[in-house]
Amino acid sequence: MAEKSWDRPAGVAEPTSERLSLVLRALRTLEGQGVHTVSSYQLAERFGMNPAQIRKDLAQFGEFGVRGVGYHVADLKLKLKQLMGLERTRVVVIAGAGNLGQALADSRNFNVEGFKVGALFDVDGRKVGGRSRTGVPILELSTLAQNVATLKAEIGVIAVPAEAALAVARLLAGAGVPAILNFAPASVPPLEGTFVRNVDLTFFLENLSFQLAVRKR
Repeated sequence: MAEKSWDRPAGVAEPTSERLSLVLRALRTLEGQGVHTVSSYQLAERFGMNPAQIRKDLAQFGEFGVRGVGYHVADLKLKLKQLMGLERTRVVVIAGAGNLGQALADSRNFNVEGFKVGALFDVDGRKVGGRSRTGVPILELSTLAQNVATLKAEIGVIAVPAEAALAVARLLAGAGVPAILNFAPASVPPLEGTFVRNVDLTFFLENLSFQLAVRKR
């Protein structure tokens, strides 16, 4: 069956968006390996996903693929990028120019296929005016609002100590940044008009430690 048109619904559950991101990652890998077509079973087998869930997730947006052939890797990759808003570059700003902040700014994951780090911000005068290893400028935190507007930043990343996380989140939201990814070891609550995603590395380490402790019993 030839694929039909697709659409982006108004609301998508977070687990679905996460799985679509995994599918997109898998498609990038396959494209890099020169694979042209892939079935949901092959995707599931190679990348640890569920074939029925893959089909169900994609079915929310239309019909993809050809019966008996599978999905065309390049075509599905393109459509998922469009669906996820990755057809254009979104500027990211990072609050906190310490080791973590600069590592994120220089990371390929933050500067590839739809994302670009525009600037780092810090209060340390010894860092302000400098640049990260790959050349991302480090600016004074007090100038964040004006620079967010100039850069047209849409995503703010928090990489500051726990005690400063909430204040920085409010600063980003007040500057008009519509989405925040928080790496500080303190959860930031939802802010009006701004999506907030907390990524607590300590939480995941503690969970892994728990799993190891249980295994040894």
